[in-house]
Amino acid sequence: VQLQASGGGLVQAGGSLRLSCAASERTFSSRAMGSMAMGWFRQAPGKEREFVSAINWSGGSTYYADSAKGRFTISRDNAKRTVYLQMNTLKPEDTAVYYCAALLRNWGTTLEADFGSWGQGTQVTVSS
Repeated sequence: VQLQASGGGLVQAGGSLRLSCAASERTFSSRAMGSMAMGWFRQAPGKEREFVSAINWSGGSTYYADSAKGRFTISRDNAKRTVYLQMNTLKPEDTAVYYCAALLRNWGTTLEADFGSWGQGTQVTVSS
């Protein structure tokens, strides 16, 4: 496992969670992590994994799926080799396992195949 997502849990609709995606020093040095764009995906039961958000190496540029715009915020701390996903105003349809991954190519892509180094996900459950 190269990346580890954490911070998931059970929350009521309208609530918030902040997910973290951390890389081990053995996997990504601070320098390497700081040069890589990163992304978040999610997979709901019975559905394919879908793109949520991505952030460039410096944190200065981001993009989101329509479902996340206005509610989710992606950020990063390269010194800590960590990427975050702040999720506000959560809805039951946000229930899924959330994964982080490194963007391998094509900034702006939402394709799962353009991301790699997938880590273990973290479960987010939003109750109505």
